[in-house]
Amino acid sequence: MIQIRPVSDLRNRFPEIEQTVMKAGQPVYLTKNGYGTMVLLSMEQYAALTDDVELFLDEADRAAEETDQRLTHEEVFTKARSRIYGRKTV
Repeated sequence: MIQIRPVSDLRNRFPEIEQTVMKAGQPVYLTKNGYGTMVLLSMEQYAALTDDVELFLDEADRAAEETDQRLTHEEVFTKARSRIYGRKTV
């Protein structure tokens, strides 16, 4: 079940929130004045979300060191969209 709580609960009910995040493995969504402000995750959950991105950025850095070719942002996003939507790049 999705946990949505006011940001004040972070101060007032931290052990409860920590239990939800750490033991139940669920993110907790925090609101301020009725609007979403942040999401709390365990370090493991955060790493699971970002590890692939870090690997791809490292791979891009290595590829950039091996060539002088540089792409414009339009070329990069066109290729990315093509991969996402399964279209062939030009």
